[in-house]
Amino acid sequence: MICTSSHLSSQLLIISPHKTKPTIHYKCHVSPRMSLDQQRPPSSSSSSSPTRLLTAVTKLLWGPSLPPGLLVSTVRTSWNAAWQLMMSQLAPSDSSGSYTRPASKFFLRNNPPSTANLHLYVGLPCPWAHRTLIVRALKGLEDAVPVSIAGPGQDGSWEFTNNRNPSRDKDIPVPGLDNENGCKNLKEVYKLRKGGYSGRATVPMLWDVDNKDVACNESYDIIQFFNSGLNRSARNPDLDLAPVELKGKIEEWNKIIYPNVNNGVYRCGFAQSQEAYDTAVNDLFSKLDMIDDHLGGSRYLCGDTLTLADVCLFTTLIRFDLVYNVLFKCTKKKLLEYPNLHGYMREIYQIPEVAATCNFTATMDGYYKILFPLNPGSIRPVMPSGCEHEVLSRPHNRESLPSVDRNTPVYVS
Repeated sequence: MICTSSHLSSQLLIISPHKTKPTIHYKCHVSPRMSLDQQRPPSSSSSSSPTRLLTAVTKLLWGPSLPPGLLVSTVRTSWNAAWQLMMSQLAPSDSSGSYTRPASKFFLRNNPPSTANLHLYVGLPCPWAHRTLIVRALKGLEDAVPVSIAGPGQDGSWEFTNNRNPSRDKDIPVPGLDNENGCKNLKEVYKLRKGGYSGRATVPMLWDVDNKDVACNESYDIIQFFNSGLNRSARNPDLDLAPVELKGKIEEWNKIIYPNVNNGVYRCGFAQSQEAYDTAVNDLFSKLDMIDDHLGGSRYLCGDTLTLADVCLFTTLIRFDLVYNVLFKCTKKKLLEYPNLHGYMREIYQIPEVAATCNFTATMDGYYKILFPLNPGSIRPVMPSGCEHEVLSRPHNRESLPSVDRNTPVYVS
């Protein structure tokens, strides 16, 4: 799974040993449809024979006893070496073992597209792509900026497929075909640009249809552009998620949220040393504690107004108990244990346009079934009860919070 981030590019290369490609079932999550569907058990004819042979050999060698210590140590050493190799590609790190996120390649900040004929490419598991879907929906840009949704392939690329299990709710996003260029995968789309492309094919990606070029693959640039650059085509042009008077405070919050929370969960999950993990997990939960305390007296991060900072925080929070708490070892607390953060997340989720961008089944599949170095068995756990639609739809009572002074400083420590 390869996706881009805010400010920097989140790019993941997934290496999987599976030679066969399992079918991934994507279903929408809104209302009771959010629950994970039961999947058919794998065919015994294709998978049981090697297992039976291996079982027979092990029983012949050492009977009911545990494997010999030499075998265990040999396998452990081999696996550790293979894990280090895979992680070096999946999650580049510095000398301390800390995850170092590669940078984005295409920006809008100083080069806005010369055409309004644009197409958005996303992947549903990716939190950076999710923020673009949310702002697109809130601004009412669905008709102005069509979207193609890729799914994570076993080889680490984003692939387009003919979804044979479409959602019962046509408004819920599911992976499908490339509706603009007809490519088989996102790498092919990137290569269509003049001069080609040899880097990582990441999402989200905004495609310039007229010029056949990548307009941007930096998520924060894209949501800023969606917020203010396409108002003539938006159904909700008056909605401003980055008011001039709040831009300074939004940036202050971004400086806290991006390194410690958005990227912080990845720093925990992709840490390649105990020291790197300890540092990352302490940074993450110290900031979650601080944000939870702030939200005890403020409806949103910047006061009474939903902003881009809230959108950026939400896409990590909505995945926290679902994925990061378990798979990325962010285990000190569940989000459900933060009363203010969880209520804040529920309030944003209950915005209909936001809920309609969430597909929890696709999100769980994209992490548990694809991130092989972190979950070699590709077993997807049951959805936490706190992530069910009924729980997320409970009253949040945050509208009763008192108004706050927008000039109250944000303390970055």
